[in-house]
Amino acid sequence: MNVHSNPAPRAKGPLVWLDMDQQALDDAYDQEVYAPNRELIVKRRHAASERARAIVGVPKRVAYGPTAIEQLDIFGCGIKDAPINVFVHGGAWRRNKAADYALLAEPLMRAGAHCVVLDFINVDEADGNLFPMYRQVRRALAWVYRNAASFGGDRNRIYISSHSSGSHLAGVVLTRGWQEEGLPSDAFKGAVLLSGMYDLEPVRLSKRSAYVKFTDAMEQELSAQRYLDGLHTPLVLAIGTCETPEFQRQSRDFAAAVAKAGKPVELLVGEGYNHFELLETLANPYGLTGRAMLQQMQLTT
Repeated sequence: MNVHSNPAPRAKGPLVWLDMDQQALDDAYDQEVYAPNRELIVKRRHAASERARAIVGVPKRVAYGPTAIEQLDIFGCGIKDAPINVFVHGGAWRRNKAADYALLAEPLMRAGAHCVVLDFINVDEADGNLFPMYRQVRRALAWVYRNAASFGGDRNRIYISSHSSGSHLAGVVLTRGWQEEGLPSDAFKGAVLLSGMYDLEPVRLSKRSAYVKFTDAMEQELSAQRYLDGLHTPLVLAIGTCETPEFQRQSRDFAAAVAKAGKPVELLVGEGYNHFELLETLANPYGLTGRAMLQQMQLTT
């Protein structure tokens, strides 16, 4: 099986977004069309996370909000006042949990940083509404800032990493959510956002609208690219050359808009990586995005 796939040629219908008809747009927001090995990579990630917990230990589980899902996993590095990296997971807004990403902890801990992985509601549990997800991620990040000292972290050195729909949610927090939580503009010193979505207009036009109940307010308020005045965090954006055309365009357009606004941004392009393979490089201190994350945090392997 070719693990880097492209849709088969076919007759094109009426254009819906840019040069795409409905089928092409739907495919461009369906990762498995372009990454048919998703299931294999998920199995690898789960197995690697089990190995990581066996090596570095079980994380401290702490509540940041009132509901059962509003908890986060803290992998402490054992160093007082160490920097913190907070990971926001993806999964098309529908899948995954913090435990699936324990593999990210070991390289950060070895480099002298705490690793925090968030849990939050998914869009199906929220009846198609993205706002509860966003608000929980926002609250969780604010909790880390306000409670960093409770687990030996330095609140003046908090960084964010994220993937896919997690990068969408993190992007909104970085452009407007920090204000809504009453945080200082420099609460987050840097972010490495992998394979995200930063404007929801085309997503709303795609088949994701079958399970996300998009509204005008949701599209507007949860599109990070529309609130660049509020961005005060240096960004590293990353995409793979085997991602869907829309996921590549979303990051390229966001990077260009941030740069045009005169704010620090770097775009990393992973040659030969699809959407899910790119995330594996974050767990590798010598991988494309893992190296960038540690460099941004001014840590060495």
